[in-house]
Amino acid sequence: MKKYVITVMAAAMCCVASWALDLEDFVLSGVRVKGIPASQPALDGRYYYQFNSEGTMIKKHSYKKEKDVTTFFDNAKIADNTIKYWEGYTMSADEKSILLWNNSNPIYRYSYTADHYIYNIKDNKLERLTDEGGEEIATLSPDGYQVAYVRDNNVYIKHLQSGARIQVTTDGKKNEIINAVPDWVYQEEFGVLNTLAWSPDGRFLAFIRFDESKVPMCSMELYEGECRPNPSYRLHPGRYDYKYPVPGEPNSVVSVQLYDILQGSLTKVELPLRADDYVPDIRFNSAPSPSLMVVKLNRAQTRMNIYAVDPVTRNSEEVYDEQSDMWIGEDAATGVKYYDSFFVVKSNRDGRNHLYKYNYEGKLVKQITSGDYDVTAYYGYDKARRLFYYQSTREGREGALCRTLRCANESTGAVTELTPGKGGTYSASFNSDFTYYIGRYSDARTPDQFVLYSIDGKPVRELQLNKEYAEKYTSSEIPRREFFSMMNDNGDMLNGYIIKPVDFDASKKYPCIMSQYSGPGSQQVLDKWKMEWEEYFATQGFVIACVDGRGTGGRGKEFLKTIYLNLGRHETEDQLAAARYMAEQPYVDAERIGIWGWSFGGFETLMAMSQDSSRYACGVAIAPVTSWRFYDSIYTERFMLTPEENEAGYSYAPLDLTHKLKGKLLLMFGSADDNVRIVNSMQYIAKLHSENKQFDMMVYPNMNHSINGCGVRLPLYQRVLNFFNAHLK
Repeated sequence: MKKYVITVMAAAMCCVASWALDLEDFVLSGVRVKGIPASQPALDGRYYYQFNSEGTMIKKHSYKKEKDVTTFFDNAKIADNTIKYWEGYTMSADEKSILLWNNSNPIYRYSYTADHYIYNIKDNKLERLTDEGGEEIATLSPDGYQVAYVRDNNVYIKHLQSGARIQVTTDGKKNEIINAVPDWVYQEEFGVLNTLAWSPDGRFLAFIRFDESKVPMCSMELYEGECRPNPSYRLHPGRYDYKYPVPGEPNSVVSVQLYDILQGSLTKVELPLRADDYVPDIRFNSAPSPSLMVVKLNRAQTRMNIYAVDPVTRNSEEVYDEQSDMWIGEDAATGVKYYDSFFVVKSNRDGRNHLYKYNYEGKLVKQITSGDYDVTAYYGYDKARRLFYYQSTREGREGALCRTLRCANESTGAVTELTPGKGGTYSASFNSDFTYYIGRYSDARTPDQFVLYSIDGKPVRELQLNKEYAEKYTSSEIPRREFFSMMNDNGDMLNGYIIKPVDFDASKKYPCIMSQYSGPGSQQVLDKWKMEWEEYFATQGFVIACVDGRGTGGRGKEFLKTIYLNLGRHETEDQLAAARYMAEQPYVDAERIGIWGWSFGGFETLMAMSQDSSRYACGVAIAPVTSWRFYDSIYTERFMLTPEENEAGYSYAPLDLTHKLKGKLLLMFGSADDNVRIVNSMQYIAKLHSENKQFDMMVYPNMNHSINGCGVRLPLYQRVLNFFNAHLK
């Protein structure tokens, strides 16, 4: 795989100066690197489908021939069509119909309702799925003749030829029973948005039923606001109620349901499920006699089982059982890949995250990958060549900064590197028969590049190299990330980066901002392109530094496990060590060091500022967790178990350490944050008031955890910059 590196000529560079760039260039999405429209491989492997940027056409592109492009769907050529554009689409498995949608309305961060339509390709006919509209998780059957969807927490099936509609469930009720649509915490922490699963022949429809009647209720006040204002709340605030489980309290009780289209019968699948078990994934495999595959996690998320269910007899058989001495990651639970005679799972049982092949009798066939690296994504199996394709870190600690593409030979176990060099971040999207792939590459000095490759690694054509962007933003007058290593107090080598002002003078003393996230499995220090607020703040005379401490990703199981049952303890030790390291640098003013973080990073900001050895002059905490008792059950118990099982762990959080808080603090949060609820900040504020602690605060009405939309990010970062200017300069 050839790495395309853009060289910017001096003539182009001379026109770019740091003074010409302002904060807006760095924090608004309008100046981000360009990507390519999402593509869907065609069945034959020779073509792929792609939406145009206006959402009005679907083009069919040849992988091999650049000019072989046809219009597969054209909104303008549909008779009596009043829809101006579409927000998304799904192609049927037989490529004879298209499910399209528009007019979406968000429910939570990722879920939404929308108006769905079915387009029959042969007849050039567009029909609305329902007269009412506003369906959730509409899902085509593999044969393209049926669509399952949810409305008002109930499952429906529409037969596209006859127009008949079947109501599969009748017990759906808001904040009590949800059918097929995952509850809030499953969406947020397992990343599961749709549990509808069709059998390959379209006879059976499986889904998960969520009984959240015993889950505690959470309420958020809503105001008229200025960003998408709601006039009905002008004089009196509104309220949004939803179920939010916290550690140690009831979760939704889940069950797997199976509907037989031929029999018209709905039954509960009998599985060895306890009331507090999780079912993060259900899918039919592609075996000659397909089974419904059900993944189960215990509440502690330390044991994972997979069951194969015969949809006709409803009999189930356990085919996988893994027990761990720490949490099993959500990517392992939701990322199992099923084939006709085997399935592939990810596990860190040997100390690194690797791939394992099992047959449907539950026997381990072989460990597919091994070595001193972590598999970070599994792309699939090339049956013709018997190759498994995946993304991974490179070997060793420094290799964690990179992502490479590899394939493992099923017969010999030989691993082939698809990417050149030892730096940068590669990812890929393969076609249906693994003869082509779209490769994405960037490094700290090269913006994202998209190139189409044949499977032998030879480039077929360039799709997007971001040349114009590079001419503006790869100038030598824009700060760049430099990677370094440092040792913590435990003797571990940690990876970090530094961003220095472009006019850096080693004889001067600069104020320093420590940037971090620090959450379990996360990684901020990566050799990939990024240009955001940190680069801009460096143009304003700050040195920016970031260190990934213990518990972050890409470094293997033991490095990750360090923080188990003790969130905030070792991460904080490492951030304090990082601050000491920066204070020792001759170009950093040890008295002018600040720290920043959002979400878990906000939690860690408060933790680091509340230690006896803290040397931070100031800090910015955005949307921080202040006590793990306030956060959701799945995430928190994954790393901490329940409060009853780990009382000491839950007693070490910002809310318990307010009396030690040092330095100037800016606390920022959205009033409608459904993730890190406002109770985190309000209880923390109340504690600070009771201890006569002074601080600054910014509240964003009606904004969620992301605090985004209506241009609010620009004044948010301007406020952060003003704060650091006031207290570090």
